[in-house]
Amino acid sequence: MKDINEKTPKSTVTPSTEESSNEVVRIDFNNLKRDLSGFVRGTVEEALNGMLDAEAQSICGAGRYERTTERQAHRSGSYERNLETGAGKVRLKMPKLRGATFETQIIERYRRREASVEESLVQMYLAGVSVRRVEDITEALWGTRVSPSTVSDLNQKIYERIEQWRDRPLRSRYVYVYMDGLWLKRSWGGEVENVSILVAIGVNEHGFREVIGASEGMSEDKESWKNLLTELYRRGVREIDLVISDKASGLVESLPEVYPASKWQRCVFHFHKNILHRVPLAKREEVAAMLKAVHAQEDAASAREKAESVVLKLQAMRLSAAGKILAEGIEETLTYYRYPREHHRSIRTNNMLERIMKEIRRRTRVVGSFPDGKSALMLACARLRYIASKSWSDTRVYLDMKRLEQQEREKAS
Repeated sequence: MKDINEKTPKSTVTPSTEESSNEVVRIDFNNLKRDLSGFVRGTVEEALNGMLDAEAQSICGAGRYERTTERQAHRSGSYERNLETGAGKVRLKMPKLRGATFETQIIERYRRREASVEESLVQMYLAGVSVRRVEDITEALWGTRVSPSTVSDLNQKIYERIEQWRDRPLRSRYVYVYMDGLWLKRSWGGEVENVSILVAIGVNEHGFREVIGASEGMSEDKESWKNLLTELYRRGVREIDLVISDKASGLVESLPEVYPASKWQRCVFHFHKNILHRVPLAKREEVAAMLKAVHAQEDAASAREKAESVVLKLQAMRLSAAGKILAEGIEETLTYYRYPREHHRSIRTNNMLERIMKEIRRRTRVVGSFPDGKSALMLACARLRYIASKSWSDTRVYLDMKRLEQQEREKAS
């Protein structure tokens, strides 16, 4: 027998030096990765073939070479076919039968599972992950790189679903509709330009929220807002009680042309910001308290009186510019007093939609500039759909409409 001390292999621990201890374990990660990939692929292949065999046995009503009166068909060999999976290409042995047709559901169920993987790839892209990064991630997870053309095809699929969602029929009436726009950047002719995404969220007669509109516009001008309002009308919206927004001149001008009976509420929060921009920093806290007191009154008449007194105070503080904005715009901010007190906090500002727009801006910031306006719109819509599906539901009422119904009955009587 050979003496084991005769020659020491390189991997044997020799405590004499620190250098030799560093060579105790050497891992070839490329080989390990290849081995693991082959192991996963082999496992998937074995599992699928096992399920196909079991399905064929169920159709036959008997196992291989089994003699029974319950047999419905006989095995007649098999043929091979390839199936692309997340673990790579696997080879399936498809059973052939005599006396019955072999129609498997295994492949279809597997493809549905693969479809969930496809959706994950699309969601990564829509969340701002670059195509190259998507390739790296898929290679790390499944050992196979997804090509840019594959990601592009998947994006096209989800774009089609988003377009169907954007064009779905709507209810005939929405009590409150919040509207706002945000600016994103797109590449055009080698230059970066702004593109606006206009969004409308409605509260229906039962108090539930819905994303009812999202469109692309070159700017927040009258034509862009009118296009969005016209789209809402085309999709079935015939009545909007109250629109809440900041003072977007294009929206204010186009609203009476499409929905002449609708009322408009100027966002109190943005109104206060406009005034405070004309106030020195040292006096803003004091003036902000005065403005809050205006919209804390019990009714519209009291709010008007309070606003008049605040205008006089601002003039005495040599803040005439701020006082002028308050005097000229106060009436636009008091429309919410016509609606139930329980709704005032939610309908006097556009803060609910502002928070959503802030989330979209955060998600799109990593993208930088989009290749076109459609890509920007699709990502914004994908995020809107996600928020609506996760944060809202058919059982979570945003506003209780019982008081509004009672108020409408009292007016009708």
